[in-house]
Order: sequence, then structure tokens, then C-alpha cells
Amino acid sequence: MGEETEAESLAEVQTRLQERFPGLSPTVVEAAVRTAHASLDGPIRDFVPVLVEHAAQDRLAALAPAEEEVGPQVELE
Repeated sequence: MGEETEAESLAEVQTRLQERFPGLSPTVVEAAVRTAHASLDGPIRDFVPVLVEHAAQDRLAALAPAEEEVGPQVELE
């Protein structure tokens, strides 16, 4: 994966996570993505965006307010 493509993928990851965690500031979401990305410095880059998204999502879920919806809503009748 090229560096530009990786950057574009990470921008998409950040957008998805901001939509998933609307109660967190964009700065917090960006920091989570940057932190997750910084931890992945190996030479094989193909799966970096997926790994970053999972790691950042876990970090943001821990920060999100308890009442914030962070997953698909299921209503039981």
C-alpha cells in the first residue's frame, strides 16, 4: 500500500470513528487514530488501516460516555 493511499485510508477511518463516537471531540478521535497508527511501524503496510481502526475504536469506546450509542441499536419487543 502506498503512503498516500494509507493516508487516505486513515482519513476514512477517522471519519468513520467520528461518526461512531459523536460525543467525543474530533481532536480525541484524531489522537486515537494517530496513537494506533504510530504503534504500527512494520514494513508490511497492507492491513495497517484495519488494525488502526480496531485499536482506535477500542480506545475510543473506553473514553465514550456510558450512555453514548457505540454500536448498532437493537430494540427488543
